[in-house]
Amino acid sequence: LPRYFVGVLDKDSGQMEVYNAEIFNMQPLLSGRRILCSTVASESQHARPTRECYWWEGGSAGVSNKVVPVQNTVFLICVSLAQMDLCIEAFGTSKQKRALNSRRMNAVGSDILNTAVTKAAANVINTKGVTALIQDVAQDDVQNISIFLPPCNEDADKPENVYKLEDILSPAEYEALQVPAAVFVNITPEEITKKTEDKSHCSFVLEELKFLPADEKSRDHKARCLWFLDTLIKFSYLKVIKKKHPMGPECPQIITRKLMKNFTSLTYNNGSVQNLISASMKAKIIAYVIALALHINNFQTDLTILQNDMKLQESRMMDIAKAMRLKVSKAKGLQGLENDKNHMLGTLSLPLPVQKASGNQRKRKKMN
Repeated sequence: LPRYFVGVLDKDSGQMEVYNAEIFNMQPLLSGRRILCSTVASESQHARPTRECYWWEGGSAGVSNKVVPVQNTVFLICVSLAQMDLCIEAFGTSKQKRALNSRRMNAVGSDILNTAVTKAAANVINTKGVTALIQDVAQDDVQNISIFLPPCNEDADKPENVYKLEDILSPAEYEALQVPAAVFVNITPEEITKKTEDKSHCSFVLEELKFLPADEKSRDHKARCLWFLDTLIKFSYLKVIKKKHPMGPECPQIITRKLMKNFTSLTYNNGSVQNLISASMKAKIIAYVIALALHINNFQTDLTILQNDMKLQESRMMDIAKAMRLKVSKAKGLQGLENDKNHMLGTLSLPLPVQKASGNQRKRKKMN
């Protein structure tokens, strides 16, 4: 086994005496200042109180420290963070000194950055004013949302051509919905009541199932749109897609691929690529749900029911509805669905409302 020694230098005589030493690890509890104490039994009668008799090797807070007790010596080390930095400067290893310099540089950099950001923010606020800044942020939010909207045909001659159904569901996808939507085509009032009690579908779909057209072709069309809308809303509840068939085996493969390709973003986690429904992807789902609901409801739909189904705040739903150029108005809710509260009604009509630019915002009055 290796043996350890420590030399004690007598400043008066210039001579050094060598003592047996033992290395052991201490893990102090740190709270602001910390005190490390050690007492060693005497084995020599030649030690003098003027001698400097400790050897300390350690790191920053939370790191184990090595202390070598010196025989015939009682020593006390009172260590604060500042004192510890001084010890590292004097006795630390090269690695500890590099870490200390890096920490100090980062602290200086953070102070400079915080000061610069604070001054810049104050200058911007003084120049533009708080109200103008809030308006600019709101306008930026609308522009960011617009990226995830369905393709919009501003020159459309009819409301159904503004957000075309073909841009929401391709002909092949629409055809694939015939089989799963058959359960809606042939549904009975008793089954609707049972599904309402079980809450197996969203409120919007359950309410619309009560008013399926008698015409076979129109009934089948509405059933397909309702089934896909219900699937979109359920898909929006997910966070990370881990299953091969996230919406179940009854969902056609072409629809599953559409959901994964158009409404998720790829992320790298734990060594693998995963499909994630991010906040921007959820905003895209909301926009497509609104567009589909407009087609189902003759281009006027209850936004509050959709908002509740998708578990959104009203402000979020209103932002997306206005970005889609809908006229929003208050209307009484449908019977049995929070009828005591005003619901927000979204209407798609021509000509489309003109989006206001941030430069058209009303100027603030100067106070004399």
